[in-house]
Amino acid sequence: MADPLRNAAIYYADDGYSPEKKGVNGRRVAGASFLKGFFRHADVDEFISLTQGPNGAASFAALYASATDRQLPHRPVYNGAPLKMRPVETLYFPSPNFGAECWKRQRFGMASHAICGITHTTATQAVMRGLLDLRTAPQAPWDAIICTSRAVHAATLRNIELADEHLLQRFGAVPPKPLMPVIPLGINCDEFTHDPQARRDLRERMGWGDGDIVVATLSRLLPYGKFDPGPLFIALERAQARMPKGRTLHFLACGIYGDSHSQNVFESCARAFMPGVSYHHLDGGDATARRETLSGADIFTFPIDNIQETFGLAPIEAMAAGLPVITSDWDGMRDTVSEDVGIRIPTLTVGPDHTAPEAWRHLHGGLTYQQYGNNLSAMTELDLRAMTEAIVALALDDGKRRAMGMAGRKRAREVFDWASIIPRMQDLWAEQGAMRRKLAESTLDAPRPNPVGPSPTDLFRSYPTRIAAPGVCRAVAKGDDAALDKVLAARRYDKIGGIFEKTATLHSVLGAIVRAGQDGTDARAVASAIKVNVLTVERAWVFLLKYGLIERV
Repeated sequence: MADPLRNAAIYYADDGYSPEKKGVNGRRVAGASFLKGFFRHADVDEFISLTQGPNGAASFAALYASATDRQLPHRPVYNGAPLKMRPVETLYFPSPNFGAECWKRQRFGMASHAICGITHTTATQAVMRGLLDLRTAPQAPWDAIICTSRAVHAATLRNIELADEHLLQRFGAVPPKPLMPVIPLGINCDEFTHDPQARRDLRERMGWGDGDIVVATLSRLLPYGKFDPGPLFIALERAQARMPKGRTLHFLACGIYGDSHSQNVFESCARAFMPGVSYHHLDGGDATARRETLSGADIFTFPIDNIQETFGLAPIEAMAAGLPVITSDWDGMRDTVSEDVGIRIPTLTVGPDHTAPEAWRHLHGGLTYQQYGNNLSAMTELDLRAMTEAIVALALDDGKRRAMGMAGRKRAREVFDWASIIPRMQDLWAEQGAMRRKLAESTLDAPRPNPVGPSPTDLFRSYPTRIAAPGVCRAVAKGDDAALDKVLAARRYDKIGGIFEKTATLHSVLGAIVRAGQDGTDARAVASAIKVNVLTVERAWVFLLKYGLIERV
């Protein structure tokens, strides 16, 4: 029997895990990959989804069925009742911004469960403001943010330090920080193994011979959100000039253009900067195209110069396919691309004072997120000489490419396959559970009023003439079930959803008042008689008074 402390309920919404439904981006691709890995490799007795309703639970179940032949039970839990995840006591949330989940937990007490988030893009206003919100929320020391690389850990920690400096200056105290382990994203390596037939199909279709060297990338093709293609194309042209006769470079971009502007930038830069190197594009949304790219290429490149990127799954996918990698010495790639599997190109950017204008303009709306990333990319250099030398070195040395490719396959499987990553995540959840149980013994942890979700008639208690006393009032029936149905049909509460009480409950309360006769009754007596929570009966009582279906005695 697996330890439930090493399991987590998965907060599920299509936006976090379904690129097919919501569009391809890094966090959704990573989320879908994580779920597959979790379903296949987690040492658990059951899978638990936390969703807004049946549709989310059904989507989670469908992904589970498509990912694995394992027959463990799936238990859906709905967002309004998170404690039903027990005996599991940790909630996995696919973002570092889980302040809202902390406020939801406030209803049950901070020690009721732990929350584990994870970093993806950390450059948006939503994330930067979200980390401040997290520090002002009832975040507990047993909560965690998984940082997917050392660079992202440093950036997230700095964001939290800036938030804490503000809170200390304004209020004189800050809460304990969350746990912040570095655990990388993973892939399912078997999905990226080299396919000789796919290689033959692509190269024959393109007319590429044995002497042709194909340099490829697999990415969203966003010059303002991933990488500026210009410097790469300049390096490719310079490298082509150093190729011996019969050895020709080609560039293959497999991805989805973010918009017509992005397509124009890639294609115009190719024409302007590498007239001697052919440019080709394959649709990154097509699985066959992705497989052909990773199998048909000779060198993989990922020259990221943008703060939008935090980890970079594509280089690991290329490693799993046996390709040597040329990437920038940038955030997560510094952890993933070691010297035996590829070459990292040195990067240079300017200091904090230089980019303060971008921070200010982004904050007040003078720069969009795309413009913000675009400006910072323009002030980030990838060493052109080093990039050119890397391309030349790999293009001219078949043995070096093979050796790096073999090392990449080994590293991807041993370090970055979900079979290795999922146990590390489960170890973290167990650590959170143990820490929570130990610290909760000395922590005052009764449910407390929630300032971001107060009870409305507490917040607005000054509005009415008076607040109902227990039992509301003694009343007699003045209408029957037919009269109630007429009111409900005319008022049409159900048409906007989220009705204040079930129709059956209203009928049950009214029926009890009818049976009480002309002597009348009150809400407490009715609650006892029909075995319904007295607060629910009192809610119904005021509605029945509102429409004259009952009257005070």
